Amino acid sequence: MLPPSVFESAFNSSPIGKYLLSPTPEALILAVNDAFLKACSRRREDLLGKSLFVAFPADPDDPASSTNEAELRASFARVLETGTPDLLPVQRYPIPLEGPDGTIAFEERFWSAYSAPVFGPDGAVTCISHTTKDVTEQIRSERALRESENRFRALTTAGQVVYRMNADWTELRELDGRGFLRDTDSPRSFWLQDYIPDDEQARVHAAVGEAIRTGRVFELEHRVRRIDGSDGWALSRAVPICDAHGRVVEWIGAASDITERKAAEEKLRESDRRKDEFLAMLAHELRNPIAPISAAAALLQRMQLDEALVRRTSQIIARQVGHMTALIDDLLDVSRVTRGLVELERVPLDLRDVLQDAVEQVAPLVQARRHTLALELPSQATIVVGDKKRLVQVVANLLNNAAKYTPEGGCLAVRAGAQDGGACVEVSDNGIGMAPELTGRVFDLFAQAERSADRSLGGLGLGLALVKSLVELHGGTVGCESAGLGQGSRFLACLPCLSGDTAPQGEQDDEPMAQAPAALRVLVVDDNVDAAVMLAMLLEASGHEVLVEHGARAALARAHEARPQVFLLDIGLPEMDGKELARRLRAEPATRDALLVAVTGYGQDSDREQIMAAGFDHHLVKPVDMERLEAILAGAA
Repeated sequence: MLPPSVFESAFNSSPIGKYLLSPTPEALILAVNDAFLKACSRRREDLLGKSLFVAFPADPDDPASSTNEAELRASFARVLETGTPDLLPVQRYPIPLEGPDGTIAFEERFWSAYSAPVFGPDGAVTCISHTTKDVTEQIRSERALRESENRFRALTTAGQVVYRMNADWTELRELDGRGFLRDTDSPRSFWLQDYIPDDEQARVHAAVGEAIRTGRVFELEHRVRRIDGSDGWALSRAVPICDAHGRVVEWIGAASDITERKAAEEKLRESDRRKDEFLAMLAHELRNPIAPISAAAALLQRMQLDEALVRRTSQIIARQVGHMTALIDDLLDVSRVTRGLVELERVPLDLRDVLQDAVEQVAPLVQARRHTLALELPSQATIVVGDKKRLVQVVANLLNNAAKYTPEGGCLAVRAGAQDGGACVEVSDNGIGMAPELTGRVFDLFAQAERSADRSLGGLGLGLALVKSLVELHGGTVGCESAGLGQGSRFLACLPCLSGDTAPQGEQDDEPMAQAPAALRVLVVDDNVDAAVMLAMLLEASGHEVLVEHGARAALARAHEARPQVFLLDIGLPEMDGKELARRLRAEPATRDALLVAVTGYGQDSDREQIMAAGFDHHLVKPVDMERLEAILAGAA
């Protein structure tokens, strides 16, 4: 008999959405697999233990939603009453999604669903297994195709062509073509070249010949020449009409405009191609720093290393880890921004301060590539309302892009000023430039692959996508110009501008100043043994007394014995997660006042909010910034 873990693995790895519900009117969600979480954009901890109808309520502004809920409840009732599975036809069931501003909006979704009883040893129904498949895209595609066909915009852009053709396809008579043929009262000779582009005629002629020879239905998607001279796509279908002896005497056919559908398919293919290229780039970029880290680790395992070699090796490891961290931060950042999960701190800012901070940030790269950088600031304050950190990121990303795509010893320039009632930042270079067709999509995700196929310039091509998203979040616009390959590029970011008499907000220092920490008793809890041991070694090197545990229950027992002053807790722990462990530590008199620091790979804003709500004092993302951790410990001491 297979162990339960096999069934659990099969349940979670299923490509089709599944969840288990309690056999009660509330239909509590007992388990849910990854496919359903992805389909509904939820997390497992947000659903478990909740009623299905609370987690996915009816839309109060959509009367049909209550009907859908009633149908689903009726299906569950049939399963419980009959003890047999129940299949629901495709249902329209909108689900609530949180928007960028925190408001909840319902998104139209279509699902096919199947419910089945799960019996216990006593023969009673212990739960309902509910299987759902999101068929929204299929329904939308079918709807779009129907609308396209019903608009009668096939070959003429004015309507669908319905026609009759004689047995050997030499004479054509229009039945309903909205004026496609000049003479609809009598047949005319059918000339393929009148309707089909030259390079498509051989394929269409072969398909016609096959239909005539076999007497089967003719059906083909092909390009057409419209009456207005433009090219489009049509789905042509003709049915043979036979006499009493089974001989084909004519064909009745129709051609539907599928130009929009074909354009959408091509766009999807292009998107898939670029995503594949991006994944290949990501693998390449992550392998690059792994190679020197691996070599450094192997070197450190050898005996008789002198201090200088150890220092140089550790610097290589730190540098490469920093590079990998930056790549991961870029991925998370673009995900947060493009999904509208970033909250901006909107305060009045002088654009000159933003530019100076960005230039300072990029100075090491500019100097390393021996570029000259001209900075032209407006003589008077140019005030915008925005998030200084994010606007500095915008300008720094534009400068990084210019520095990377300009050969060594090049010229970069940054200018700012008022333009058309707004504040504009221009970043230009005399670098490699780009082809005209790329300027229109250079701000798209993954566009970098087309500028550097040999991967010599590195990066993931996310910087400019972040620029566009962040500028648009500030109510601004971005643009790009290039005279062509080898002729440099010019990027422009424009923001709404305030009057000059609005005072900008002063600088604030969010991070505590690092101090030499006094010795503390610290308990590190992480189920990753290597990560826990290395962090403990670093803290011991700073003079702290460090204890290590790899499970939550063992950590609770150790906390009672040793009473640490500081807890560094991983969130993804076995037995209970780090948030629950934090709650229990806060509930115990001996540890309620201890300093709790979350050390985790979960770095989204929503993750941080949940972690802090569980009782943590600080939230650090792996790999840990040791300077920040030491500053936190110094504050605790």
